[in-house]
Amino acid sequence: MKGLFIDAVDDLADIFRRVSQPGDPPVAVNEQAEIPAADLPGLIAGHQFILDDHTALPTAAMRDCAGLRHVIFLGTGARSYMNPEELAALGITVHTIKGYGDIAVAEHAIALMWAAARGIAWMDRGMRAGHWLRSEGMQLTGKTLGLIGFGGIAAEVARIAGGGGMRVLAWNRTPKTAPGVNFVDLDTLLAESHVVSLHLLLTDETRGFLGAERLARMRPGAILVNTARGAVVDEAAMVAALRTGRLGHAALDVFDVEPLPAGHELAGLDNVTLSAHSAFRTPEASETLLRRALDIARQVAAG
Repeated sequence: MKGLFIDAVDDLADIFRRVSQPGDPPVAVNEQAEIPAADLPGLIAGHQFILDDHTALPTAAMRDCAGLRHVIFLGTGARSYMNPEELAALGITVHTIKGYGDIAVAEHAIALMWAAARGIAWMDRGMRAGHWLRSEGMQLTGKTLGLIGFGGIAAEVARIAGGGGMRVLAWNRTPKTAPGVNFVDLDTLLAESHVVSLHLLLTDETRGFLGAERLARMRPGAILVNTARGAVVDEAAMVAALRTGRLGHAALDVFDVEPLPAGHELAGLDNVTLSAHSAFRTPEASETLLRRALDIARQVAAG
C-alpha cells in the first residue's frame, strides 16, 4: 500500500522526514500548497491513502480517485475540508488525530487572551505606523474565564488560567468534572465570563453555535477567543457585535474562509487580534501529529 502526503508545506515536509521510521509504508511527499479540485484525481492516482493537512477534498472530485481507501487528516477538523459520510459512501475512510497539540493550542489561546486584554496588537500596529498609542487594558487576575467545550485543549487552558489567578467556568455538552473548574449552564457562563474561549468540534450541531442571540447574552465588553473552528461562530453576527462594542474584543486563530481574504472586514477592526490558524504549530506538536499519522498509515497498510 502506497501513500501520498498531499500538502506538506510550512516545514511539514522536513518534520515528516525527521519522524519517519523503518517499517513505515512508502509515502510520497508533495509540497504544493494549493491544489485545485480538478487536479486531485491525477495527483492521488496510484495511492491507497493520503495525508491531508489543509486541502479541500470535495466529494465530486473524490469520486474519480479510484483506489483511494483512506484519508488521514492531520487534526480533528476534517469536516472543514471534506464530508466524511459522503467519502465513506465512496469507500474512503477518514481518520482524524486528537490530542497531539493540546498544550500548543492551549498556550496559543492563552496568548491571544492576554494580547486581547492588553491591546497589544493595536498598540503594535500604531507604533509601527509612527504613533505612540497607549491602552488601558483588562487585568485578568481575578477575572472569569468561560470555556465552551471541555476536551484536552480546554483542560490545558483551565490549568494555565487557574494558575494565573482566574476563576474558570466551563460548559460541555456531556457532563464532566475537572479540578478547579466550575461546570455551569451555558447562559451562566456567557453572562459571567470576562473572557469566553471556544473549544468545540465543528459538527452540524455546532455550526453557528455562537450566533447573534448567544453573543447578546455575553457580558458586555467581554473578550471572545476562538482557536477551534471559524464556523462555530456566526461571523456576521460577531462582526456586528464588535462594531457596536457589545463584544469588546475577538482574538481569532480560525476563520470561515482560510486564508483570510485580503481586505476582510475583520482585518479593519481595531478590537480584533488575528493569527493565521497557527495555534497547533510548534515543533513538538507537529512531530507528534505526523508520527501519529504514520502510525495510522502502518495500521491501514497492515489491513
